[in-house]
This record gives sequence, C-alpha cells and structure tokens, in this order.
Amino acid sequence: MTLLIIIIALALIFDYINGFHDSANSIATIVSTKVLTPVQAVIWAAFFNVLAFWIFKDHAVANSISKTVYKDFITLPVIFSGLLAAIFWNLLTWWYGIPSSSSHTLIGGFAGAAIAHALMTKGIGYSWAKIVDADTIIKTILFIFLAPIIGIVISVFITLVTIMRNIWWRLAIISVATFATVLMFDHFEEVKIHENVQKFYGIDKYNKEIATAEAGLKEKPGDIKLQEKVKENTKKLKSATEQYNHISPYLSKYDKTGAEYIAKLANDNGWLANVAASKIKDAARNANDFLVLEAKSPENAAIKKEYDIAKEKTEGYKEPLKLFISKKINADSAIKLMNVIYPIQAKNIDNVKAKIEKFNIEKSFAEEIAKADNSIVEYGIIGAAILFMLIYLYIEKIKTPTAYTMANMFKKLQLFSSAAFSIGHGGNDAQKVMGIIGAALIAHGSIQDFGQLPSWVPGACYLAIGLGTMSGGWKIVKTMGTKITKVTPLEGVAAETAGAFTLFFTGQMGIPVSTTHTITGSIIGVGVTKRISAVRWGVTTNLLWAWVLTIPVSAVLAAITYFIVTYFMK
Repeated sequence: MTLLIIIIALALIFDYINGFHDSANSIATIVSTKVLTPVQAVIWAAFFNVLAFWIFKDHAVANSISKTVYKDFITLPVIFSGLLAAIFWNLLTWWYGIPSSSSHTLIGGFAGAAIAHALMTKGIGYSWAKIVDADTIIKTILFIFLAPIIGIVISVFITLVTIMRNIWWRLAIISVATFATVLMFDHFEEVKIHENVQKFYGIDKYNKEIATAEAGLKEKPGDIKLQEKVKENTKKLKSATEQYNHISPYLSKYDKTGAEYIAKLANDNGWLANVAASKIKDAARNANDFLVLEAKSPENAAIKKEYDIAKEKTEGYKEPLKLFISKKINADSAIKLMNVIYPIQAKNIDNVKAKIEKFNIEKSFAEEIAKADNSIVEYGIIGAAILFMLIYLYIEKIKTPTAYTMANMFKKLQLFSSAAFSIGHGGNDAQKVMGIIGAALIAHGSIQDFGQLPSWVPGACYLAIGLGTMSGGWKIVKTMGTKITKVTPLEGVAAETAGAFTLFFTGQMGIPVSTTHTITGSIIGVGVTKRISAVRWGVTTNLLWAWVLTIPVSAVLAAITYFIVTYFMK
C-alpha cells in the first residue's frame, strides 16, 4: 500500500510538472502576441485545463495509456521506475528549454521499465511484443509525425481562409468546414458507442483469449487445457455477439433515443441477462479480495496456485447470483450459496453483500453508452464557428475595417482559440496520468480494469495539471513563441485553433498525442503561409530530434531505474 501511495503521489507530481512544462503550448502564442501578460495567460490556460474535466466523458486516451503494457508485466516497481525516469527527462528538457513531449516521456518510461522487468523474469529471448501493446506503441510513434502534420495542414487552411478578401466566400467555406467536422465527430461518437458496448459484452476480451490460446496451441498442439480454453471462449464469444447484434441497430439512434432508453430496451428484452451474471460475479469476487490475489500471483508461487483455484471456482458464483438477479432468493441466501462454492472471508461479507445489492445492470449499461457522447464538443465547434462568422461580419460589414480594428479583433479571438487549445491540452494530457494511476491500481489489485477507475482520480489529475500550468514554463514559452517563427494575433488564432482541433480529434480516437508536437506543427503552418523562410528550420530540426529521441531515451532511463529500484528492494 505504501508503494501505491508513493506512485500516486509521483504521478500527480508528474502531472504538475507536465502542466508547467507544457504550459508553453497553451500560452506561447498569446504571450508572444501580447494579448495577455504571462501571469494572466497561465491563469487563463489553467482554468480551461481544469474545465476539460467536465467535457471529456470517455477517457479513451487514459485507457490507451493503461494498456500500453500487458497486465502480466504491470507491477508497482515497473510503474514507479517509469514515473521516476519520466519526471527526470521532463525536468531536464524543461531546464534546457526543449519542448519535448511529456506524453511520450511517460509512455517510453512505462514501456522501458516493463521490458526490463520481463528481461529479468522471462529472460533475454522473450519477445517485446508479448510485453507491450504493439498497436498503442505504433500509433503513438506514427502520431509523433502525423500530429504536427495535421496541425500544419489545418493552420494553413485556417490562415488562407481568414485572409480571403471576399467575406461571403470565407463564411461559406467556414460553414461547409464546420458541417463536415460535426459529421466526422458524429461518426466518431457512433463508432465509440459500438466499441464501448462490445467491451461491455466482453467481445474484445473473448477474442483476445481465443487468440492467445490459439497461439499457445501452435507451440503445444496437443494441450487439452488450451483446446478447452478456445472452445469455452468461442462459446462465450458467440453468445455475447448474438446479444450485441440485437442491440446494435439501436445504438446508431443514440442521438434520438438516449442511453437510458437503449439500456431499458436491452434489459426488458433480456439482452443483458448473460452479461449481468458475469458483471455481478466480478463485483462479488472482487469485493472478496480476488484482485489483490491476482496482483500478487505473478511473484509468489503459493499465491499463484490459490489464485488459479479462486479464478476457476468463483465462476460458479454466477448461478446463485442469477437467482438473486431474478429475485428468486435474497442477498443473504446468495452469499450462503457462494460461500459453499468458494469461501468468502468474514471481513468481506458485508462488502460483498453491499456490492450485489447495489448492482444495477441497466444503469451500468446506460453509463457505458453515455461515455461516448461528444455532443458538448460538437456544440462547441458550432458555437465557435458562429462566433467567428458574426465577428467577421461585424468588423467588415458594420464597421469600417482598418488595420487597427482587424488586429484588435484577432487579439480578442485569440482568447477563445487559446481557451480551446487549453481544454484540449487538459483533456489530453491529464488523461495520460489517469492511465498510469489506473495501471497502478490494477497492479495493486484495487480495481480489475480501467472501467472501475475511482472518481477521485480524474479530478485530482485535472487539478494537478491546472496547478502546474499556473506555475508556467518560461524557457519553453520563448522557444515556442518566438524562435520557431514570429507570430501575429491572426496567426496565433490559426495555430491555436488548429492545435485544439487536432487534440479533440485524436482524443476522440483515444490516441495519446503530444500537445507539444501539435502546437509546434500548427505554428510552423502559419509560418509557411507567409513564406518558407519565415520558419527557422534549424530550431525546428533540433525539436524534431528531441521528439524522436524522447521515447527511446525515456525507455532506457526507466530500464536502468528499474534495475536500481529492484536491487534496493531485495
């Protein structure tokens, strides 16, 4: 427990450091264009960092981070070592004014420590693909380059549209672009709802179990246990898929019906019956310290043996709990029957009883669907577009446009664009620390998966990054605000809007990208619209090297830290 508390404290410290390290991303352009003073700018950015807590419902980025390393290799020393390495690299790059990625520092540290742990326990020949999730790592590496490119393209587009002489063409293009963006986010929402429901039914878990067992059968073709595992999980997958197929057509109508309607429909038609038994079984056995047993099993043979017995026998909890769900028996009777199947510790009986009595499959299902709702983001995009268009009309058709009024208009618009970017920054980066704390709680046995993350974790992470942003990172502000290219208020609006869009876009997809890379690409984009030579490519090249080296350097530092930590923990 002590190490878990230390890890949570370190994670929040990292989040705080991330805030002041990356505060430059949110405020560099608004400070360099003198729209706000540095003190005003950090307070402004910090406020919107924290506001992101109420905007991002589905913590997809945090979930991706927590799954960077496979569960078998997530231990508290691994997370501790990864955090120490990430904090060291972040402070080092901040000291030298290098806008490196805090996100990639964290991912590299987490993966590096896990690989070191696997080498010590499994041997040098063990495949890294069995240690870290290749999809998450590959996506992260790809977006080292894609995030700034997206930022460049969008900021160039916004700048060119903004400087168009014909205001009616400008408004038409903004309208079409806004409509297309809302349609895209609608599509993301629908895809995410389906993904969440599939996970709720366990479809992804069963597919993974089948793939793992089939891979094992290639090495041991006659293994009866693996054959049974394939057969059992195939049966579960078929049942789960059938139930999902019943509810799938209604998920596409979410905007018209809502989560509560869909959940009630599913429950009334019996499409949640099987998954309800599985969910309540998990809740009951977890309340009996099953997760603690699971967390300790990799490092203790006796506990591993008991865990294997508990895992097999507690599956039998489903039958008495089905009787409880159908109201054929009460909670006390269900617990008595469960106690015969696998004993419930005396100290946990009240906890188990509370868990099963509070269980509500319909409510849980509705919450899982509603997580994917991004309507607040869509309304924000529409509102921002309308605001920009009204301001353009007022300045150019009601008032006489002059150089002064145009410059003043863009200075005011920068307040909105920097606020949008700060929301994206908070939503993207705070979630990464949430993922690490979630992984630590899973490793400790406090929760089974990221879906059970306690409500205090998001609040603490958003608050920590907000406080960090208020502390500022002036060395990086100078690099971002003046060294890449000189930024005007118009260009500041374009860069920040492009950066905000990129962060909302990748956040919706659950891809952990760097806010540093995103805003740098956006600033380069506005520089390119003037002329290629307006961008100081020497500075940009140095930044690119820092980006490329961050993950491997953090991984090596974390591996070394892990070896040191485990030596002193012996």
